[in-house]
Amino acid sequence: MNARERFLETLRFGKPDRIPFSPGGGRESTRARWHREGLPEGEQDITGYAYRAAGGVEKLDPGLGSFPISERMIPEFEEKVIERKERTQIVQDWKGNICEISNEFDTRYLRNAYDFVTRRWIKCPVESRSDWEAMKQRYDAEDPSRLAEDAAELGRRMAERDYPVGFHFSGPFWQLREWVGFENLCMMFIEDPDFVREMLGFWQEYVARLIERGLEYVKPDMVHLSEDMAYKKFSMISPAMCREFLLPVWQRWGQIVREAGVPIYAIDSDGYIGELIPIWMEAGVNCCDPIEVAAGNDINEFRRRFGKNMAYRGGVDKRAMAKGGKALADELARIEPVVRDGGYIPGCDHGVPSDVSWADFVDYVGRLARMTGWM
Repeated sequence: MNARERFLETLRFGKPDRIPFSPGGGRESTRARWHREGLPEGEQDITGYAYRAAGGVEKLDPGLGSFPISERMIPEFEEKVIERKERTQIVQDWKGNICEISNEFDTRYLRNAYDFVTRRWIKCPVESRSDWEAMKQRYDAEDPSRLAEDAAELGRRMAERDYPVGFHFSGPFWQLREWVGFENLCMMFIEDPDFVREMLGFWQEYVARLIERGLEYVKPDMVHLSEDMAYKKFSMISPAMCREFLLPVWQRWGQIVREAGVPIYAIDSDGYIGELIPIWMEAGVNCCDPIEVAAGNDINEFRRRFGKNMAYRGGVDKRAMAKGGKALADELARIEPVVRDGGYIPGCDHGVPSDVSWADFVDYVGRLARMTGWM
């Protein structure tokens, strides 16, 4: 089988010859530690290097690729430092948020997830109806620059691909939080639901059109949404609110995905997602990640509750990776029944943190390779 076939066979509960190998990767601070402990400077294929260090000899599959569709605002806000303090700085990021971050970082770290950056939110870009009217002008779904100049040629090449490809978008909760701020959004569901519905309707049709534009060139294997809408024990808004406000958006996109014949419709959310999965299933979602163990997610319980209606990616406790040894062995033994049952690509349940040593990461990679058929 090739990489695409393995990906689809696994997530559709088929019979792959091997399970896709996706251990997860470290961010900047993690890689800095690993370089001190044995990973060569400049090594780009960290997973491959760790795999070979663990004794692996197979040629690993490429990971999930993407067909480039930009949902980001055009134009973006100016990235700038507003005030410097002794240990922190007040900055404006590309999304128009004003926040306080450590002087260890700069605005690049707010543009992309290079590392784990704590921030204090001060002001979000949409605080009024007039702000909203101005914000909408930055999201023209027909802007030619949202697709690559060579989209047609790229689509033709991808038609013969042997690796999986996805479209990736921000979900409705994620995007409204970016515009108005988390606390403000939670209160708006109660105090100004009509404004919430207006923003949701706009984002629903905007992303729907971007999906349609992408489908003109290629049929992906997955459409993936980022949501991050749960705490350690519960979702950030009630299941009832999810059904009332968010489910129609997920269903609208899910209908497009289904009618286009895209096999995997997936959602990512940190936190405990046990009360969200049934709602996602109503929307046609059939895969979710990263299944954070520290938040109380138990992939064995989820399989018992939801059967083969939901596939998973992730689910390996990063804390066990940091402990290594028996703790790691026990963790992989815990998830093995679901690995064997199918519909599951195991990997770290978030970015690999810097308390995971290089030696323990190599050991983890080797153990995971044996579990998934790569060693």
